[in-house]
Amino acid sequence: MKSEMAKTQIYQSVADLEAAIGQELGPTEWFTVDQSRVDGFADMTEDHQWIHVDPDRAADGAFGATVAHGFLTLSLIPYFVNALRRIQGVRMGVNYGLNKVRFPAPVRVGSRVRARTTMTELDRIGTDAVQLVTRTTVEVEGSAKPACVADLVSRYYY
Repeated sequence: MKSEMAKTQIYQSVADLEAAIGQELGPTEWFTVDQSRVDGFADMTEDHQWIHVDPDRAADGAFGATVAHGFLTLSLIPYFVNALRRIQGVRMGVNYGLNKVRFPAPVRVGSRVRARTTMTELDRIGTDAVQLVTRTTVEVEGSAKPACVADLVSRYYY
């Protein structure tokens, strides 16, 4: 069976990034969200709400199963984006924040997710730095709605 994973795109300059604004990359390979990952995230964040960590109770809940934390889904975005693109030639890259995040659909434990990403804005913020906004959509296999849509803001220093 042939993989549908997109090739990792390499950007080596600001001009490369500017030329790529608006172009979608992806999808990534599928990634299974299992209960041990959800439990580990609950332990790290002290968020042990039953919809995440109690499969018996969650089976009778609104989603019919335990679901991943929205912030767990959000935290997978760097993994997905790194599979789709690399920005080379920079001294440093930093997460600067988020413009908008939404969680339209749950990620039931055992589901597979993948992502697509589009660089939507690039602003020069100095002679050797840029600010890049990247919209990433995390899809859930079999769901009409995405699990997460997030606009990440990054800064790259050349």
